[in-house]
Amino acid sequence: MLKFSPANNKLKGLYLTSLPTIYKGYVYSFNLLAGYSCPFADKCLSKVVNGKIVDGPNTEFRCFSASIEATFPSSRKIREHNFNILKNKSMLEMFDLISNSMPDNLGICRIHDDGDFFNYNYMLAWSRIAIANPDKLFYAYTKSLPYWIRARYYFDSIPNFILTASYGGKHDNLIKHHKLRSVKVVYHPNETDLIIDHDDSNAADPQLRNKDFALLIHGKQKPGSHASIAIKKLKREGIKFSYGKL
Repeated sequence: MLKFSPANNKLKGLYLTSLPTIYKGYVYSFNLLAGYSCPFADKCLSKVVNGKIVDGPNTEFRCFSASIEATFPSSRKIREHNFNILKNKSMLEMFDLISNSMPDNLGICRIHDDGDFFNYNYMLAWSRIAIANPDKLFYAYTKSLPYWIRARYYFDSIPNFILTASYGGKHDNLIKHHKLRSVKVVYHPNETDLIIDHDDSNAADPQLRNKDFALLIHGKQKPGSHASIAIKKLKREGIKFSYGKL
């Protein structure tokens, strides 16, 4: 069986938002290993190796989930468990595994606090999970844009399967070209006119699936990096940027 995780501090905020009341139940996330399951990550590429964070060659800001994995080994074990079970399965096998493992009281699911769609069939499996569960909401940030584009109109036609293209990947050029709803990580609120999402209410709301937004830099960053310096500035100015103990 796969393992779903109860809502973290950030996702708990979805209980207080104006999401359609059809999606009754609890908020969960489903996670895979940071970096290892992210074939198109670039500027955020980080993975945990022997308990320590290893950055990619072009990393500008560390993946928040890699920080979680390095800090909490038990969380990493759950992500590794899920990834190892799924990574070599067919689409139908993945569909069955996800469906049979999903909590009965799930109402909203963030697909990947940690990880990404590691192949097309895996994304397809989740889309079919959404179709099979019209009373539940499934949403995800993704840099796996080639898979999204491959069946764009099919994925976008599913009302409870909400995707957001995340800048910082190997195929950022596809976002504007295909007019994908997107999110950018910013280092300070003054950098953008976009709404900054603090609780995933923009990411999850089907009514906002065509509206871009931003996220504020957070998590443990490499000492001396621009991202680390930005977080120090946010702390000095008393600007909220983190949702948990990190």
